[in-house]
Amino acid sequence: MIDYPSIFFVFCFVTLYLSARAGWYFRQIGGPIEHEERADLTIVVTAALTLLGLIIGFTFSMAVTRYDQGKDYEATEANAIGTEYARAGLMPVAEATRIRKLLRKYVEQRISYYTTRNPKVLQEITANTASLQSELWSAAANSSLASPTPIAALVVSGMNDVLNSEGYTQAAWWNRLPVLAWALMLTISILCEHLLGYTARRDVGRSRRRFALPLIVSITFFLIAEIDSPNGGIVRVQPLNLERLLSSIRGA
Repeated sequence: MIDYPSIFFVFCFVTLYLSARAGWYFRQIGGPIEHEERADLTIVVTAALTLLGLIIGFTFSMAVTRYDQGKDYEATEANAIGTEYARAGLMPVAEATRIRKLLRKYVEQRISYYTTRNPKVLQEITANTASLQSELWSAAANSSLASPTPIAALVVSGMNDVLNSEGYTQAAWWNRLPVLAWALMLTISILCEHLLGYTARRDVGRSRRRFALPLIVSITFFLIAEIDSPNGGIVRVQPLNLERLLSSIRGA
């Protein structure tokens, strides 16, 4: 569900609002709250909301850090491919032409990887990328074995950087917020809403203010899920550097 932030937003809002309603009904069953008990509950609610705010802030910071890391790796990947494309020009014409042709196809696949939303198409792109990586490495390695020169070694080293950069990007996409962090935030937010409903002085269903906190928390969770979801949300890493690289090598 986290991979679909819009659905996750609706789920959070409904769950938190129903939690507040449940707290209100439990209070009706238990009878009115005495003044001393209400004061104690107010302290508990304040502490719980403070804790929730701290956890949300920490989790949001984690999501933003991972998003920035994804952008850095996209730029690193584009630089590695661009450098290898330039180094390939030092090789014999036939080998340089083959490697550069493969690199252009590789860049197209990498751009599609960033922009595709369909899981099935994404699997095909991943398979095509792995196939192109094998061809690229074979082309560089065979050239180095046939003619073990410093230039050939330089091309092999650059190809290694290209393949490694893709691995770093993939690792950054897999390195998402832990499920336990989401579970902790949801649990605390549900308990906070339950306590707020329990200590409410009027029916939470008739108070417009009771929509405020579930809405605010749900929007916050929605934003965190958007940033944390690599290919399921609107906020995504755009392959601007790869697109610029593709435009430059096509015109070369």
